[in-house]
Amino acid sequence: MKRIALIAAFALSPFAAQADGHADMSFFITSAGPGDGANLGGLDGADAHCAALAEAAGVTGKTWAAYLSADGVNARERIGEGPWVNYNGVTVASDLDNLHDAEANALNKENSISEMGVLINGRGDSPNMHDILTGSDAAGMSTGASCSNWTSNDEGSATVGHHDRTGGGADPTSWVASHESRGCSQEDLQGTGGNGLFYCFAK
Repeated sequence: MKRIALIAAFALSPFAAQADGHADMSFFITSAGPGDGANLGGLDGADAHCAALAEAAGVTGKTWAAYLSADGVNARERIGEGPWVNYNGVTVASDLDNLHDAEANALNKENSISEMGVLINGRGDSPNMHDILTGSDAAGMSTGASCSNWTSNDEGSATVGHHDRTGGGADPTSWVASHESRGCSQEDLQGTGGNGLFYCFAK
C-alpha cells in the first residue's frame, strides 16, 4: 500500500509533469557543439550529435535532424512536418510554415532552450552564444555559407541566426538568418557571439 501511495504521489507531483513534457521534446538547441568550430562531421555528424544529446537527456525512440543547410540541401526539408515542442512542453511551431513565419512561431530566448531545458546565453550574457549555425535563409533554404558543408574549422563562413531574436547583422531578429560568421574555427564563431551550437528537430 505504501508503494502505491508513493507512486500516486509522484504522479501528481510537479516533477512528474516535467518528466512528461520532457519525454515529448522534439526541439532543442545543442547545449554544446562537437567543439571543432563549424566542423560538425557534415550533416550526418550533426544529426548524430543531436541524437546523442537527446538520448543522454533521456529522450529515445525519435529520429533527429540538425537544422542545417548545405550545398543542394535545405534545412527545412530535413526536419519533418511538426509540430515541435521544447523540453518544457511548449509548442515552438506547429508546422513548417509556422516555423518560418517570424511573427507566428514561438522561438525566442525563453523557448529556444537546450536538451536539458537550460537557457542558452544570449546578448547581454557572458559569454554571448546567440549565434546559432544554420547555413540557411529566412525560408530555410541553403545560402551556400555552410563552412564547406559543415566540415571546415578554418576557412569559409556560415549563416547564423539569433536564438534570442536580438543583436546585429542584416536581420538581427531572425532565428535562422541574421548574418554570416567571421570564419569557421571555434575562435571565429565565439568572436562573433556564437559557440558552434545548432538547432535539433525530431522528424
